Amino acid sequence: MWRHVASNGLTLLIVGLVMLASVIGWGIHAYTSTGPLAQAMCLRVEPGSSIRGVSENLAAQEAVSSAQIFRIGADYTDRSEALKAGSFLIPENASMEEIVDIVTRGGQSTCGTEIVYRIGVNAKEIEIRELDPSTGQFAVGVEFDPAVAEVPDLYRDARDLSDTRYRIAVAEGVTSWQIVDALRAADFLEGEVSEVPPEGRLAPDSYELSSGASRSDILSRMETRQEERLAAAWEERDDDLPYDTPEEALVMASIVEKETGVPEEREVVASVFVNRLKQGMRLQTDPTVIYGITGGEGVLGRGLRRSELDAETPYNTYVIDGLPPTPIANPGVDAITAAMSPAATDYLYFVADGSGGHAFAETLAEHNENVARWREIEANNAGQ
Repeated sequence: MWRHVASNGLTLLIVGLVMLASVIGWGIHAYTSTGPLAQAMCLRVEPGSSIRGVSENLAAQEAVSSAQIFRIGADYTDRSEALKAGSFLIPENASMEEIVDIVTRGGQSTCGTEIVYRIGVNAKEIEIRELDPSTGQFAVGVEFDPAVAEVPDLYRDARDLSDTRYRIAVAEGVTSWQIVDALRAADFLEGEVSEVPPEGRLAPDSYELSSGASRSDILSRMETRQEERLAAAWEERDDDLPYDTPEEALVMASIVEKETGVPEEREVVASVFVNRLKQGMRLQTDPTVIYGITGGEGVLGRGLRRSELDAETPYNTYVIDGLPPTPIANPGVDAITAAMSPAATDYLYFVADGSGGHAFAETLAEHNENVARWREIEANNAGQ
């Protein structure tokens, strides 16, 4: 009889172990397999949230099939105590394992509200936008100039959210003074800027940061990025360039940046100035004259006067030979590359062509024809 009882007990134990293994296998499969979320979503995790609260929120939104399995998986992988506050983009069909990783790995929020501070040549603007998780595109809620416009309520609300993301976007061709002036106006930044960095040494780009970031730290990031770009381009530069140092190449890049906003023209514009330098011709470019007048502190806002074109200043390339003493703006990486590797042309002149680009010429006679066409376009536009 005892042998019978023992046999039955062993059988029950084996069955129990098999069932337990099946349950564990099912749980692991449920935790790692494709989830039920039909459309990507933003998941907000408030400061002080628990893994239980997050799991129940996910289950309520049908992003996970089981809040309990989600918690067990997080506990088993030692992630339960690593929960991060923020707004996180949860992709459609994300597994519980993937979601646990998203909400515990750290880093900046990947979803929700973003404040973008755009620093442009002619204006600066704060943009508040919200990510649409279903499309991955941002919808802009409001735009305003912090220097002249009243601060909208939507901006104040976004500033109050702990998971709002911040970004500064610096356009190519902005001067160092303009960047510092804009950073000083940003109320989400901290710290003083004692002096304006040297012209040309700040990299136009997009920079992620946090509320309360140091203005001087941001400027240091910009300087480091520009140094890296300049060094890399200098290593790959063409032979026989008419400048001997990376600093001179940076001056050329800034002139190219200010002369054209058409990306495919940069290398051609650079070739014109390189050809002129090689032939001992003056550069004769208006942007350098303008910089000599403004010192980079804003835009001139009017045309150049004859007296200004004739004035002897270090930046008047109608009067001086060679390059001006410093860059005249902060060039982007493409302008730097163009200065280091200009197109192979025989062009010595260019003028606006009415389409936003330029007409290039090898001879003065061709150039004069292009100038005449441009003046005709100007006259027609003025008469409309």
